Amino acid sequence: MREVQVDIVKCRDEAQLPTYARRGDSGMDVTAAVEVTLAPGETKLVPLGIKVAIPAGYELQIRPRSGLSLRTRLRIPNSPATIDSGYRDELAVIVHNSSIPGSEAMSLELLTCEERKNRQGTYVIRVGDRFAQMVLCPVVAAVWREGTELEDERNRGGGFGHSGVK
Repeated sequence: MREVQVDIVKCRDEAQLPTYARRGDSGMDVTAAVEVTLAPGETKLVPLGIKVAIPAGYELQIRPRSGLSLRTRLRIPNSPATIDSGYRDELAVIVHNSSIPGSEAMSLELLTCEERKNRQGTYVIRVGDRFAQMVLCPVVAAVWREGTELEDERNRGGGFGHSGVK
């Protein structure tokens, strides 16, 4: 695995540096630097409390943690989110609570990232909760070559699930 130095600054006292759970993992866990409560159907930014200087030729991608997506109603709607190398402000993640407002199955208790039953209700992301992951990726720039037709214009047909699931 190749290593790339990325400069990082904490801009909130509660911030934690992104961490790899295991050597060789591609994604680093990121944590909330501010407590955020999301009612059913609500979308909010969750600040990470860090600023980074991504080297030219790289981007950071924000992705969901699989367990959180499986066991809760919390979603990262623009996944993977792209953070370009020129961005220097505090990093934050867009999080959506996909619970249906007014659902009869709504939990009356405040649910957390530790939820295991994928219940509908209001969720709280607490300071220090690992709720997303970040991946450093190389960037390849496209150089467009405009023409009047494509070299191989045979269309494989369909798209958008056309080939089926089996």
